[in-house]
Amino acid sequence: MAGGITESGEPYSPFVGLVYMFNLIVGTGALTMPRAFATAGWVVSLALISFLAFMSYMNTTFVIEAMASANAQLRWKRREQEEVEDSDSTSDYSDDDVIIRGRPEARPILSIQRSGGPVDQFDIVERVEMGQMASMFFNKVGVNMFYICIIVYLYGDLAIYAAAVPLSLMEVACGNQSCSAGSVQYNDTDVCWGSISRLNAYRVFLSVFTVMMGPFTFFNAQKTKYLQILTSLMRWIAFTMMIILALIRIAGGRGEGRPPVAQLSGVPNLFGVCVYSFMCQHSLPSLVTPISDKTRVGALVVTDYILILAFYSLLSFTAIFCFDSSLLHDMYTLNFTDNCDVLNVPALRYFLGLFPVFTISTNFPIIAVTLRNNWKTLFHRDGGTYPWVVDRLVFPLITLVPPVIVAFCTHNLESLVGITGAYAGTGIQYVIPALLVFFSRRHLEPVVGREAVNKHRSPFRHAFWVWFVVVWAAFCLMFVTANIILTDTKK
Repeated sequence: MAGGITESGEPYSPFVGLVYMFNLIVGTGALTMPRAFATAGWVVSLALISFLAFMSYMNTTFVIEAMASANAQLRWKRREQEEVEDSDSTSDYSDDDVIIRGRPEARPILSIQRSGGPVDQFDIVERVEMGQMASMFFNKVGVNMFYICIIVYLYGDLAIYAAAVPLSLMEVACGNQSCSAGSVQYNDTDVCWGSISRLNAYRVFLSVFTVMMGPFTFFNAQKTKYLQILTSLMRWIAFTMMIILALIRIAGGRGEGRPPVAQLSGVPNLFGVCVYSFMCQHSLPSLVTPISDKTRVGALVVTDYILILAFYSLLSFTAIFCFDSSLLHDMYTLNFTDNCDVLNVPALRYFLGLFPVFTISTNFPIIAVTLRNNWKTLFHRDGGTYPWVVDRLVFPLITLVPPVIVAFCTHNLESLVGITGAYAGTGIQYVIPALLVFFSRRHLEPVVGREAVNKHRSPFRHAFWVWFVVVWAAFCLMFVTANIILTDTKK
């Protein structure tokens, strides 16, 4: 937007926005997707990930429409306030004085303008986070449920990060890096150093990770632009390497993968992994608002989802046909660090093995601080302040301790990602966007009238789609829960 954005950061072009959205969605979840594909079967996996990509796209359009509605609502409230202030400030003057001094009838609704005229009421100019939208459109119970859902999701995120980093360090430190014995499969009870088992080595690394990253939870942390560039560069080098290496192995006739066509027992976990891997809705306000030209936001989002679906499919299909399904690790990078037949360059194996360590470690403090602040918001009371002990110690501790305990108990990343995506992820990606767009439409209609058209409205504007998303989410939760209960009963 011409003139800049004062409340939402520096503006950037739609192309940069497309890249940012791609990088936002493609993260840790992509590394757990190959194993999930292998356990569910390639036909079922392709069909499910395509459908879930469509569902995620639909809810992304819901969030963008709700953002535009929230901006319109804020403009309307601001206009009402200005009218009240104008009425109060001009009550002591004559009509002529009002026209000369105040000119209220000529004053624009907003001080922010485009070079070509006033801002459209549905322009997304101010960044309105999902928590603020929930406060605008939900009742008190709905707001509390929103924060609980966000908190559970962030706990899952931290548990995944807390397990992924020490797991990668353990595999690099305790695995076979010499290429002298070929590919070796290890168990947690196998020895790593002297009498220390691999599981205990993992816990040692987890303790070190907690000591190093945990203190950031007690302070404010900000991700810098250069750190984002570095981590994105490392991510794409690693993903490109893995895809090319798998393709070379398959093209050379050395692919060992014989994935099943369909295996329904793996569907619940695949569902959770896919939902987690398409998660972006909670970050859309920060990502979409600074885009300078939003006239083609819809096309940008469609393009991003097509590219991401193609990328996930390419990564997963090359993996399941390159490696035997039973040998695929929870974290895909580990298939290259312990298999010298696939990659016999030690430096590159160390790079792939340690790549999750660097990229995830930079995100852990950001997620921890976000979770801590959400806890504070959930319990905040107007006009109240927290005692120093509660603010500086209690909130950081309840943020840090639970995910670390979970990581100490298990390093099964596939299950952690699956559960986080299936439960909290379903709420954030499906239920909350659908309800936000539904209630934003109901709130806004009396204000702007039925004739006003939200230019950022979702292509899925019929109420049927909202209820379809809610029913689908409820069905998925029941299906995943029933499968977990049946699995535990069989065990």
